[in-house]
Amino acid sequence: MVTLTVNGREQRFDGNPEMPLLWYLRDVLGLTGSKYGCGMALCGACTIHLDGVAMRACVTPVSAAQGRTVTTIEGLSADGSHPVQQAWTELNVAQCGYCQCGQIMQAASLLKDKPKPSDADIDAAMVGNLCRCGTYTRIRAAIHLAVEKTGGGA
Repeated sequence: MVTLTVNGREQRFDGNPEMPLLWYLRDVLGLTGSKYGCGMALCGACTIHLDGVAMRACVTPVSAAQGRTVTTIEGLSADGSHPVQQAWTELNVAQCGYCQCGQIMQAASLLKDKPKPSDADIDAAMVGNLCRCGTYTRIRAAIHLAVEKTGGGA
C-alpha cells in the first residue's frame, strides 16, 4: 500500500508500486493535466511537483511518492490564479498546448527556488521541457512577467 498526498488530498494505492506515477495520476485519479510525451523523462510534458520539486512523473514509480506530497497542474491553483498560470494566459504562451502544463510546473518550481531568475537561470531550468511549437521566447517572457506580478515572490 502506498499512501501519498495528491493536490492536498490523501490517497492510498494498493496496485503495483512500480507503476509510473503518471499512470496513477491520469488513469486512477483522473488528473489528466500531466501529459505523456516521451516516457523517458526527456521532454517534460509529465512534469509534476514531488514535495515541491519538479519531477518527471513518467519515470517516477508510485512507490517513490510514499508519504510525500504530489502537486499536479490541477493542484497548482484551484482557479488558475497562480502567477505563472496568469502570465501564461496574459501572454498567450500556449500554441498547441500539449507541453504547457509541464512547462508551467517546471517554471513554478524554478520561481519557488529562485524568485528572480536571469535569462540564463530560466534557460537552464527549462532546458528539459520541450515545446514542439517553439514557444520558448513566450515562455521566458511569461516567467519574467510572473516575477513582475509577484515582485519576485511567486
